[in-house]
Amino acid sequence: MGGSVVVGLDGSGNSVPAVRWGAEEAAARGLSLHLLHSWTSQPLDLPIAQEAENKKRFGAEVLAAAEATALELHPGISVTTEQVPEPAVDALVDRSGQAAMMVLGSRGHGAIAGFLLGSVSLHVLGRAECPTITVREEETVAYGRPEVVVGVQEPGTRGEAVLEFAFAAAEAHHASVRAVRAWEPLGVRGYVPTAPATPPGEDLSAVAEEKRLAGILAPWRTKFPGVDVVEHVQRGRVAPVLLGACSQASLLVVGRRMQRTPMLLGPIVFAVLHHSFCPVAVVPRI
Repeated sequence: MGGSVVVGLDGSGNSVPAVRWGAEEAAARGLSLHLLHSWTSQPLDLPIAQEAENKKRFGAEVLAAAEATALELHPGISVTTEQVPEPAVDALVDRSGQAAMMVLGSRGHGAIAGFLLGSVSLHVLGRAECPTITVREEETVAYGRPEVVVGVQEPGTRGEAVLEFAFAAAEAHHASVRAVRAWEPLGVRGYVPTAPATPPGEDLSAVAEEKRLAGILAPWRTKFPGVDVVEHVQRGRVAPVLLGACSQASLLVVGRRMQRTPMLLGPIVFAVLHHSFCPVAVVPRI
């Protein structure tokens, strides 16, 4: 299963878009697709009896249907399936150590409300060792819009994994990258509504941020010469700026710190996960 695209299935309707996305990723990147279902973690509202054998039988049907969907979309990919007795979170986190990426479904409530993430998705997103993509159940076409948005906030090497994933995704799917950097002028937290709209030195700060972003992106432009890059510097808080920038994107890529406690996900990641207009890739970084 090493280096595969792992898709977690719970048997609900939101699993189908995740399978579609996983199959698309596997085909575009030349990877195998691994479909995983935990029969002990099936939704409580499924119309099946509680006996173990019935749950296992239902799980086998879920995996067979998902495999058929994946192969119908991309007949040439390699697909493996696995049904496990351990809780879904434990199984998915364990597989994340050898996976290239993981894809999870979410129950969406439309473009305004965004994602509705269950406890399984949130715990996997916070603990997975590989990039993990959440796909809303309304999503029907993978990479329907040719742009990948990535948040660029971390200096130095801390943001490399995030940029690597974003540029590789754009290259694999013939998309462009919109690199977004949000900034706030000094003293903005004490900003008074009646104060001047442009505080002294703000223009200079904007120019400095543009130069900083250009410097961060320079090696990635060289590494991925075929990927078009849009540099997007905007004043404002990180989450609202990212959400505005990804309204017409195929994918939003953000980073999260490893071994974060007590919250598995930081406030920015949590905000974009719940309010993004497009699928979100959460990439673990140091």
